Amino acid sequence: MSTDPIITDQPIPPAQVPSSLKSRLRLHQQFPSELMDEKRDFIVYLPPTYEAEAGRRYPTLYLHDGQNLFDPDTSFIPGKYWRVGETADELIMTGAIEPLVIIGIYNTGQHRIDEYTPVEDKRLGGGQADAYGQMLVEELKPFVDHHYRTLPGIQNCGLGGSSLGGLVSMYLALRYSSVFGRLAAMSPSVWWRNRAILKTVAQIQRKPDLRIWLDIGTKESQRALPDARALKAALVNKGWKLGEDLCYTEVEGGGHDEGAWSLRVAPMLRFLFPPRK
Repeated sequence: MSTDPIITDQPIPPAQVPSSLKSRLRLHQQFPSELMDEKRDFIVYLPPTYEAEAGRRYPTLYLHDGQNLFDPDTSFIPGKYWRVGETADELIMTGAIEPLVIIGIYNTGQHRIDEYTPVEDKRLGGGQADAYGQMLVEELKPFVDHHYRTLPGIQNCGLGGSSLGGLVSMYLALRYSSVFGRLAAMSPSVWWRNRAILKTVAQIQRKPDLRIWLDIGTKESQRALPDARALKAALVNKGWKLGEDLCYTEVEGGGHDEGAWSLRVAPMLRFLFPPRK
């Protein structure tokens, strides 16, 4: 288990998104792709310093299931969302993390399982993560880099998500190790296709320069905890070091929903985007 501060699963009271935050959220609707049939929305969070410091560039964090991140009205369970904007604002203003731009990529509903899974399952389908990743890296990211003041380089670009979003983040961060240098895998669906992601990790020839946050709640499914421990062990076996470039956290009482993941946003951001020295 991690030596980081313990996270406990406590309910978050409902809140309205502050107007000062809403003014810094940029929604892009129906982004087209030449690589995939589906168009998708995505939302961009700009840090509080973005307008005032016009010449400054920022690292980026791409998160899946974007409709669940910033707005309680668009979340899968209305009212339960990750509170990413409020949390990032507080951490940035207190100097706890480096200011960053956060991109929430909306899932496409019925195609979510297909796009968030690296291999096909005979019963559940899926297996389109390669195409999804190509769209992200070759189309969406260049658009963001062109329209917003982002920093280049793998250490300035992160990827993350939860559940199947955590699974696809792990897979794509390993596949595109020349693009992503920071990874957040919250409650990843290690179980998919007989733990296929463990085979992906085992096949790594050379450990990439990738800083990883990995977590799991103790009140998720019966297999979630042993699966997460197996993924942690596989990463350690490939050279990641706990407390250095790998933070593994078991959240006491943590569940598998937006409310639970909202409590893990702050420690995740502190680990992946500490203030620059």
